[in-house]
Amino acid sequence: MSVSGKNPGLSEIDELCIQTIRFLSMEAVQQANSGHPGMPMGMAPAAYVLWTRHIKHNPGNPLWHSRDRFVLSAGHGSTLLYSLLHLTGYDISLEDLKDFRQWGSKTPGHPEYDPKCGVEVTTGPLGQGISNAVGMAIAQKYLASHFNRDGFPIIDYKIYVIASDGDLQEGVSSEASSLAGHLGLDNLIVVYDDNHISIDGDTDLSFTEDRAKRFTAYGWNVRVVDGDGNDMAAFEKAVKNARREKQRPTLIKLRTHIAYGSPNMQDTAEAHGAPLGDAEIRLIKEQCGWDPDKSFHVPQEVRSHMDKLVKKGKRAEAAWNKLFVNCAQAHPELARQFNDAAEGKLPIDVDGALPKFEPGSSVATRSASGKVLGALMPKLPLILGGSADLTPSNNTHWPEAKDFQKDARDGRYLRFGIREHAMGSILNGISVSGLARAYGGTFLVFSDYMRGAIRVAALSKYPTIFVFTHDSIGLGEDGPTHQPVEHIAALRAMPNLLVFRPADANETAQAWKYSLEHRGGPVALLLTRQGLPVLDQDKYGSAANVDKGAYVLVTADKPDVVLLASGSEVSVALCAAEGLAKEGVAAQVVSMPCWELFDEQDQQYKDSVIGPDVKARVGVEAAVEQGWHKYIGDNGVFIGMSSFGASAPAKTCFEKFGITAENVMKAAKESMENTT
Repeated sequence: MSVSGKNPGLSEIDELCIQTIRFLSMEAVQQANSGHPGMPMGMAPAAYVLWTRHIKHNPGNPLWHSRDRFVLSAGHGSTLLYSLLHLTGYDISLEDLKDFRQWGSKTPGHPEYDPKCGVEVTTGPLGQGISNAVGMAIAQKYLASHFNRDGFPIIDYKIYVIASDGDLQEGVSSEASSLAGHLGLDNLIVVYDDNHISIDGDTDLSFTEDRAKRFTAYGWNVRVVDGDGNDMAAFEKAVKNARREKQRPTLIKLRTHIAYGSPNMQDTAEAHGAPLGDAEIRLIKEQCGWDPDKSFHVPQEVRSHMDKLVKKGKRAEAAWNKLFVNCAQAHPELARQFNDAAEGKLPIDVDGALPKFEPGSSVATRSASGKVLGALMPKLPLILGGSADLTPSNNTHWPEAKDFQKDARDGRYLRFGIREHAMGSILNGISVSGLARAYGGTFLVFSDYMRGAIRVAALSKYPTIFVFTHDSIGLGEDGPTHQPVEHIAALRAMPNLLVFRPADANETAQAWKYSLEHRGGPVALLLTRQGLPVLDQDKYGSAANVDKGAYVLVTADKPDVVLLASGSEVSVALCAAEGLAKEGVAAQVVSMPCWELFDEQDQQYKDSVIGPDVKARVGVEAAVEQGWHKYIGDNGVFIGMSSFGASAPAKTCFEKFGITAENVMKAAKESMENTT
């Protein structure tokens, strides 16, 4: 089984470990009869060298805060990560590898966020992982500036990424990499698996730009390692250069060969996304001197070697623990803040710090959001925020905010530029740091540009806060290109995403409170450009009921009709109820700021809000009607949008599209007639 001397920079045991990684990866794919074996085979040497010689981690405590982060952005090569996790002592067993891509296994087809098992972020949608890593690098820089003191570098880690041709082709990675270069994130090291193959065939079919020059233009430190992906002496030299770099992120362009070592499949597109076949795996084993009849075999020499790495990780964390104890003695308040953040505790009583808005005034909910941030953010040092070049419009800035820049790592305000897709992914990367969270703002219509990142956040339950302003035709003159009509329904369709559309300034404040205290997944706040009346809470009920998702504003003992609305249309429904009352029609008015939370309430509460016996119902929202009939029923009438908007003042848009109190009154009577 001797394989020493084949490749520069590798010993005999190194070679044996790399072959083990290759075989475990290809066998897992073969057993599942599904997957991507080629990438793990080509990248096994580089991944092994990173994992065993450079990445600081402790498999005994995957959540150690000062660990280096590893992101397999090329998530289709997931068996590479799973094999490394298994061999180095993480909670991934050999049986888990055998259950690759099976129901309920710890080894899904693409890595899914599970830091307790060593999976730092969900990857697979190409470009997301490398973009998350930019956020992780930002978080590390900020956290280091906040927590580190002379002699106590308690936040000291790097972010390592393996990225593919597909990652570099997706536009989100261009946006994120451009920003990373601008910010000089020297703690970010990306290894580009340049294997020249994609699903369609050779990358020359569509991808012929000079990638090294492209990243040089972004302001990155670029190192090129030619060959076949096995010259680990040259690769290690590049990694050491990246670790010494103090001004720029690094891209190591590593020329590899997909399905390396396969007699018939190397350098073929077929090896990208299909099992190699039992016969081919047998040939590879025979070529390497392995017993072809053994599968999922881990030589004892490999086990013993990898066990040393587990001990190495324990020693590294033990040294850090000692450092932290000494830091806590010297800086007890700082240590307390660190521990509270690690436990997810906020440093303030959010409710007590919220601004209160008095009835009688008119306040756009985006403006109310800005006032909430102004009151809270100075007291929440581990929340970072920003905007995709729409700061004055999104009201995401607060008066004392300092920009995070290359020369200002203590800044908490992020200038993302016009990069919505990257912003979403970067926010996710910050929010999985374990200590910091992030929010970012843009217009609701541009949630389309960042939908991939929002979806991954929802799937992975990242605690990211997405702020979307200009939430309807109420934005007015910018017209239908900027007026969202289908976007509210599209966001609500996404599992695990809480979508808040507050009716006024006080509901906005309460939506922020819930968002900051909620850590079980992402939140989207949908806010108006136009001013809205501040509702009288003594008259209509407390905005604190936002945490129930929906609540009654106007109660009728025996309602003839129930009017349900969200956001700016709640005021329209209230006006309609007043008009109906004058005509002897009793209308119950319900504000529905968050459908998802309302759906979680018990049936008794739901019935108290909507009233199961009241069949006459009207839904009001300046958006398409998808989803509304769940609440208004078959006899209900919806007042909203059935087309795109128009370029005109907001008031004109609402009138022309029929979202008025008069039309709600008419719809109420129609619904009542439908039930008789």
